[in-house]
Amino acid sequence: MKLDYSAIGKRIKIARIKADLTQEILAEQIGISPTHLSNIETGSTRVSLTTLVSIANGLGVTMDDLLCDNLQHARVQFERDIAEILNDCDEYEIRIIRDIAGCLKDTLRRDQNLKQPYNQP
Repeated sequence: MKLDYSAIGKRIKIARIKADLTQEILAEQIGISPTHLSNIETGSTRVSLTTLVSIANGLGVTMDDLLCDNLQHARVQFERDIAEILNDCDEYEIRIIRDIAGCLKDTLRRDQNLKQPYNQP
């Protein structure tokens, strides 16, 4: 299995911004260079497990928060992501998003036979 380092980097960047930290501050906290952190966030370098754990601890997030795009069983994280998306929506936006989600789910289930070619190794 290949890891999507770009997706990991994107989640690190989002978590860092939410934590209101600059690359320089986070890099200093975890003992890496700002350039290395930048390369991790853009997915242009592979991040070691040790560094990934340091980043998660420095940001106050779980490894699942950072790796969920690479995990087969990450439902809880994705449900949290959806809840966060909905958190600042008003009644009208929630209603529209619910309708779209329902239609999308119906389409996905109706066309499930189309999914098969994408699941092949």
